[in-house]
Amino acid sequence: MTWCVVVEEQRGTGDGRTWSLSETFSFPDQEAAEAEALRLAREYQPAYPWSPKSRRVLRAAGGYLVIVDGRTSTFHFRLTVAEEI
Repeated sequence: MTWCVVVEEQRGTGDGRTWSLSETFSFPDQEAAEAEALRLAREYQPAYPWSPKSRRVLRAAGGYLVIVDGRTSTFHFRLTVAEEI
């Protein structure tokens, strides 16, 4: 059994923003995956915004939603803890 942390984030600017899968990390158990998801929620450097000023970490079912405020815009990314079946 393998557990994964999946990072999905907004990329691009203006009307060209897209939602995409950025990273997938594998772990031998759920506990390790959940610990890494929390660490990434606090430390992951998303592609946008280029100059992050602050972040809010929200715990949700199965992971975290992180809102990052930049100098001129706000972006978000999601970390999901999931079991590979």
